[in-house]
Amino acid sequence: MADIPNAGAFAIIPNNDLPAAVTFWERLGFSRTGGADDYPIMTGWGCEVHLTQAGAPPWNVPEHNPFGIFLRTPDVEAIAALVEDLIIQPGGVLRHREWGLYEVGINGPDGLLVRIGWPSKLVR
Repeated sequence: MADIPNAGAFAIIPNNDLPAAVTFWERLGFSRTGGADDYPIMTGWGCEVHLTQAGAPPWNVPEHNPFGIFLRTPDVEAIAALVEDLIIQPGGVLRHREWGLYEVGINGPDGLLVRIGWPSKLVR
């Protein structure tokens, strides 16, 4: 039986520096599993993101990029350990949040907010 991909929704993230974005996602533990030179598909930790080069001139993001992505995975601590220097201080530190998630916030390419979390009630 052939591998059948999981159903789901995946973010398509524009980047001013596509090679740097690929490196960022690799640092998070993702690997390139498909796509094209100008549209890498990255998978890791049971998640998938699609990257694209922003149009020319570079994508104009405000000082605080209004976009973010949430990675829902039980491997929150392992990922946070890979990118400890990118954790948003003080608010993004790894902890249980009042909304019921154990999560961490990190600063991604072009100021993208990357939150990684798992339901607190499922954390061992």
